[in-house]
Amino acid sequence: MVLHRPLVLLLTLAVMVLSLPAAASSEEELLEYVEQNTQRLVEKLNTERDLYQKDKQAFYRSMEEALTNFVDFRRIAARVMGRYARQTTPEQRDRFVTTFKRSLFDSYAQAMVDAEDFRIEVKEAVINPNNKDRASVSMEVISASGNRYPVTYSMYRNNEERWLMENVIIEGVNVGLAFRDRFAQEMEKNGGNVEAVINSWSGAVESLEDDKKESQS
Repeated sequence: MVLHRPLVLLLTLAVMVLSLPAAASSEEELLEYVEQNTQRLVEKLNTERDLYQKDKQAFYRSMEEALTNFVDFRRIAARVMGRYARQTTPEQRDRFVTTFKRSLFDSYAQAMVDAEDFRIEVKEAVINPNNKDRASVSMEVISASGNRYPVTYSMYRNNEERWLMENVIIEGVNVGLAFRDRFAQEMEKNGGNVEAVINSWSGAVESLEDDKKESQS
């Protein structure tokens, strides 16, 4: 089965959940921990595939519970909103975080549970020499047909010394920037009505993926 970018995005998020140590002091520790837990990723996906078929809502809850502790959705969502975040209320920002997470699950869950016979090779972990609280991890998701999808995580270490993901680059595409551009487009289309953009965000994500498919065809 051919892996598409939405699936690779969810796979990389899941790798972050299963692989990142709470506090890794060196690149070697970070890389080793990711490598050791890759097989746990495969096992979790197999388990969640069955859950998805039986109870989609339980699947979503399981994914959110795991991802929330390791992926900084609030930080990512704020960056997606960009300069428009200043126009929002705290309640609107909270709702967008929830909507943003759910849109990912709704749009990409089927691709994830349908995936079979993939493997992951972790290549390199690099802590920024100018900022020990910033790092990147590069890897490849390899499909059954041998197609390779390069992935790079952008991570930061928070005040609790925990590594969290703040962005991901897939096949050279900056996912966070793509979502930010889409948010700006939706703001323009809706005349600057941030409430309307938040309420319709799931449709905007689906539209973004349709645009990608068209550009790749």
